[in-house]
Amino acid sequence: MRRSLAPSQAIKRTLIDEVSQSSHPRKRGLLKQKQISSIVIESVPPPLLNTPEKVSHHEFLIRQILSKPFKVPIPNYQGNIGSRALGVRRDGVRRALHDPAAPGALVLFTPPQLSAHDQLKIDKEKVQVHVVVDPLLSNILRPHQREGVKFMYECVTGQRIENAYGCIMADEMGLGKTLQCITLMWTLLRQGPDCKPIIDKAVIVAPSSLVKNWCNEINKWLKGRISALPIDGGGKGEIDKKLSSFMQPTTRRPVNPILVISYETFRSHSAVLHRGQVGLVLCDEGHRLKNCESQTYVALMGLQCRRRVLLSGTPIQNDLLEYFSLVHFVNQGILGTAQEFRRQYETPILKGQDSMATDSERTKAAERLEELISIVNRCLIRRTSALLSKYLPVKTEQVVCIKLSNLQTELYKKLINSEAVRRTVKGGGKDSKVSLSALSLITSLKKLCNHPDLVLEKILTNSEGFENAKELLPSGYESTYKKGGLVVELSTKLMVLDCMLAMIKTTTNDKIVLVSNYTQTLDLFERLSKLRNYQYVRLDGSMTIKNRAKIVDRFNNPESNDFLFMLSSKAGGCGLNLIGANRLVMFDPDWNPANDDQAMARVWRDGQKKPCFVYRFLCTGSIEEKMMQRQAHKKALSSTVVDCEEEVARHFSLSELRSLFQLEENTSSDTHDKIKCARCVNGIQTKPPPPDSDCTNDLSCWHHCKEKRWLIDPILKKCWEAGVSFVFYQNSHKINDKKDNEENPQANEEVVKEDENKLVDEVS
Repeated sequence: MRRSLAPSQAIKRTLIDEVSQSSHPRKRGLLKQKQISSIVIESVPPPLLNTPEKVSHHEFLIRQILSKPFKVPIPNYQGNIGSRALGVRRDGVRRALHDPAAPGALVLFTPPQLSAHDQLKIDKEKVQVHVVVDPLLSNILRPHQREGVKFMYECVTGQRIENAYGCIMADEMGLGKTLQCITLMWTLLRQGPDCKPIIDKAVIVAPSSLVKNWCNEINKWLKGRISALPIDGGGKGEIDKKLSSFMQPTTRRPVNPILVISYETFRSHSAVLHRGQVGLVLCDEGHRLKNCESQTYVALMGLQCRRRVLLSGTPIQNDLLEYFSLVHFVNQGILGTAQEFRRQYETPILKGQDSMATDSERTKAAERLEELISIVNRCLIRRTSALLSKYLPVKTEQVVCIKLSNLQTELYKKLINSEAVRRTVKGGGKDSKVSLSALSLITSLKKLCNHPDLVLEKILTNSEGFENAKELLPSGYESTYKKGGLVVELSTKLMVLDCMLAMIKTTTNDKIVLVSNYTQTLDLFERLSKLRNYQYVRLDGSMTIKNRAKIVDRFNNPESNDFLFMLSSKAGGCGLNLIGANRLVMFDPDWNPANDDQAMARVWRDGQKKPCFVYRFLCTGSIEEKMMQRQAHKKALSSTVVDCEEEVARHFSLSELRSLFQLEENTSSDTHDKIKCARCVNGIQTKPPPPDSDCTNDLSCWHHCKEKRWLIDPILKKCWEAGVSFVFYQNSHKINDKKDNEENPQANEEVVKEDENKLVDEVS
């Protein structure tokens, strides 16, 4: 088609004609003559520019929403967002995930300041940014927890020790180690100085009873922002499949970037877990890794992960070599090999700890200790429970020495004077058969201190050490035992407990936790509860993890009628939160102070609103007091290395600690005799403890009560005649609030001190 005949050209001609006709009337005739008669073109209206478009109300609203400038969904965000709008991403300046200038922001990393010249030279893709903790968490962290998160971040990013990326979080119980570690893990999974996450996945290894608890804590603090993968049951094939999926390398962010697994399951499936790399591993209750030759330790060491965090409120439990194992796990090689550590540190430090050490040995020990502390403190952080005094009500700890009953005393003397014990002591434990016999005899002594019921089967069968002991039993005792009955009077410890429970039940609305190392003792508690019609719940090793959570929630419910919580220290001493109770009785001690401390920390922790009372029962002059003395030695060792205390009381020699098969009958407290207290005259306290002392101090810095009039706990004072011979007590912190003084019996402490001062003249 000719261009001149196209419709567009025709339109133009029409417009020109109209204009020409209106402006040049004389030319109309000439133009008409030139028209082509053979073609008829219809007049088409010209297109109009910028015609207002008719849109619906809905369309108008959507366009209005999309035209709004982009707003960062962070509260109080003050950063420069420019003219950002929803839609295609534009190139911009690299920024931190959260505002470092926001009020209360916890900044873990600050990029170095660059000069104007350096800013021009540096590659924009290499500019570092601030690492700021999510305000969701930083707004709830307490000051010591903020410090702990920053310390751990510096450790796992290699800022504190060159080529070392591990640390030990050794805060005492109740200070929020779990929350601090969740904060660290969430930060590493979400951000880093290079505008990308530092890690892509993390593994949490914990005791089996705490696997579900970790998942609950993650969900609680992160409000469902991330999902963890718990491995808490299933067949081998099913578990291997889950672990293989988790360990599979991926370029995308994993659906479940956190794996929570028990120590036992990790050990059994370590082959699968060793196949890939992991960004971070957290080991809860890390003192389980105290033996560097155990299968669990070796399995965890084989994990391809350089960032390792170990959680343990009690890093030293038995000896320094165990301490070496923990440090070696998180930062391999900083203390040398095990042999080098033993030669360089362990041997000289232990020699200096002995009460018979020479001055030169103590000097050398101090030098080695200072050197060890300087190395370890770069990757270990520890704060004591004294910090909790700012947030929790006062706690009163009481060590209660209780006399043995007549039957207990006779059976005890029968056992320690037996041929089996003489053979064991004479043999010194060199022969393995004798050593096993010694262990059995020690266990029998410990059980006898609780109640003769626990050793009655051995007595009736004339077992080793109890030959002809049946004749000592009162008439009718055997038949009562076989019928499931209970004779409370045969155990003085049980008599004191019985009296205390009756007083607490009738004079307060408190709940109480009863802890023992033996399920047989829990059976005693059950029989006593049924005898007195007390409502109770029980948790021991036979209970499933799911049921444990149910009964804990039930007991902590203020509307619950449960009065007693019976707890096996081995099954539930770690991690349980029993703030529904504010009283706890440790019915028998453990050789390891860490186990006792774990169990006793169940009630005095975050969320507790009432003053707490913790009672530790010991049979006077028995093996239980010697166990307490042994614990004091271990705690002295722990405080030397971890707490950095300058003075450690050298109360007990090693030979005294081995004298287990002796009964000190003519004493109100063998422990008080051993510490050679300078504040007491004839066993009666004449000077108060140092003003800054608390529950964390040695027993020598506690109050010493040989008579009930010096006690401040009215419950225990009422039960003194049941068989109490001596009490050590101390508070967690001073009571300054007047209201607390009125509500709490500890308020009378100043009156007690005045009476103690008056007593000096009487004693003199």
